[in-house]
Amino acid sequence: MTARDARLHAFRSDLADVRLKGEVAADRFVAGRPARISASVADIRKAPRPDAGVDTQLLFGDDVLVFEDVEGWAWIQAERDGYVGYVADTVLGARGHTPTHVVSVPRTFLYPGPDLRFPSNGQLSMGSAVTVTGAAETRGTHYALLPSGEAVISGHLRPLNKPAADYVAVAETFLGTPYLWGGASGFGIDCSGLVQLAMHMAGRQVLRDTDMQAATIGEPLDPDRDSAGLRRGDLVFWKGHVAVMTDPETMIHANGHTMLVSREGFREAVARIGYLYGGPTGFRRP
Repeated sequence: MTARDARLHAFRSDLADVRLKGEVAADRFVAGRPARISASVADIRKAPRPDAGVDTQLLFGDDVLVFEDVEGWAWIQAERDGYVGYVADTVLGARGHTPTHVVSVPRTFLYPGPDLRFPSNGQLSMGSAVTVTGAAETRGTHYALLPSGEAVISGHLRPLNKPAADYVAVAETFLGTPYLWGGASGFGIDCSGLVQLAMHMAGRQVLRDTDMQAATIGEPLDPDRDSAGLRRGDLVFWKGHVAVMTDPETMIHANGHTMLVSREGFREAVARIGYLYGGPTGFRRP
């Protein structure tokens, strides 16, 4: 049997994805049932319990495969990045209309109709995928209409086939967003979640966790002793942490020091982080 990362492959001793048959041992193999995230944000947990740790999050419109649904918890795999874990089954819906647009601002509101004076029905994060079926204008404000009859500010969306040109510019729009362990949305985000979501908006799909990103994104760099030669978009890794260079001297990262997405001088960060956790473990250029 081939060793597999359980974060990215759905297998347990009692149950596994049928696509892994012959590669992993399990009592039973099943095909995943297609479903879609219908909640604003869905926590993926390590275990089917409300007190289990959150590994990552999925967004409204994300497609998943469901391998098991028992006692209010579904064991799923995200199709966007392959992450496996447990979600409350209340966040799942059927795959219906094909998404046409994606939320392109950190956060936006869902309205019951095309009027910003209506009480909102909820919120959506950047990266949420929606289906636009129409348009409306009320007092000069333009709205995109969804199959549910709800409305979103049209300027907060962009077509799925038009990715952002600069992933770093996307990351910079999250400045001031609260840090959240396992967070992957505009309501709260962690270091690798920021990298993944910003790159997703620029049309590049990367893996979720820091160790995965350090092994797979772009090409490794070997800067000199003073880290000269780093440029905008380069990634700096520490054990369990990642930051994005915004220029040769400055970086942006979601961090537990400020508990925000914030800018920090690169050399200042190396000194501060090194005091407790050691120096950078690697550099990569996407």
